[in-house]
Amino acid sequence: MSKPSDKSIQYTIRRVPEQTDHILREKAAEYGMSLNETALKVLQRGLGQRGEVLHHDLDAYAGTWVQEDTVDEALKGFEVIDEGMWS
Repeated sequence: MSKPSDKSIQYTIRRVPEQTDHILREKAAEYGMSLNETALKVLQRGLGQRGEVLHHDLDAYAGTWVQEDTVDEALKGFEVIDEGMWS
């Protein structure tokens, strides 16, 4: 295995799907980064490399809910509407 160097390598990626291009450009604009910087961050993150997190929201928690009876019981109080607050 070769030793890592400080030399950067360039890639050309062909046939990028329109939806992927659109999302990448949105993220670049959202975070004020160039398209290249954003693509590198997304690629590094996808490969499990540590570094600055591109997302600053709760996307990482989407779909992680675990059904717990005790939690459901505790949250039942939030289902009650206090009519006095809306008068």
